[in-house]
Amino acid sequence: MDRKAFPVIDMGATGANIRRLRLERGLSVRDLQAFFGFEEPQAIYKWQRGESLPTVDNLYALGTLLEVPLEQILIPAAAHRYAIEQQAGACCSICFPAIPDTAGVRVRIRQLRFALEGAA
Repeated sequence: MDRKAFPVIDMGATGANIRRLRLERGLSVRDLQAFFGFEEPQAIYKWQRGESLPTVDNLYALGTLLEVPLEQILIPAAAHRYAIEQQAGACCSICFPAIPDTAGVRVRIRQLRFALEGAA
């Protein structure tokens, strides 16, 4: 099987980055709330705290509002600690526990043993 690094988003760092970009542009949470048409600002606070991420549509709109490409909003986690195995058949959920991402897409990943052993 071919192992490839699996990209993972660092939600906390991404949230801090969203806050930093918002402040650099002089925008308030209420400004973002109005832009997205949210009744309440809780979603934006959750993004900034790293509790959730914007949907793909909202992330695209946020990039447009902040005048930055998506790659400058999302902060990758240490990708070397995770891998995905390419398989011809169905993936075994015992070997690869399902972890839902914030968009509701189920991604099957596992942590590499050598990464943990190397960190020790």
